[in-house]
Amino acid sequence: MRVDIYRRAESGHRYTYLAVPEGRVIPEEATNTDWETEARGLEGGARAEQMDKYAIAGLEQQIGEKGYAITSVNARVDAGD
Repeated sequence: MRVDIYRRAESGHRYTYLAVPEGRVIPEEATNTDWETEARGLEGGARAEQMDKYAIAGLEQQIGEKGYAITSVNARVDAGD
């Protein structure tokens, strides 16, 4: 599964990331925040090593349930990472 990644700044120089299937728009329930494009067309399957830096657990399961996947509140990523 290929995905587009978006990010939003959080307090303490941290980011939350949002993944949506490649080419789809951010679902309406997740558009209440200003998202910046981080990456487009990344491979998001089980062997996608580059996805680790976004700290999105259960990517495929989240997308299957709600149409997008997001970094857990407890796993926000430092801006320097």
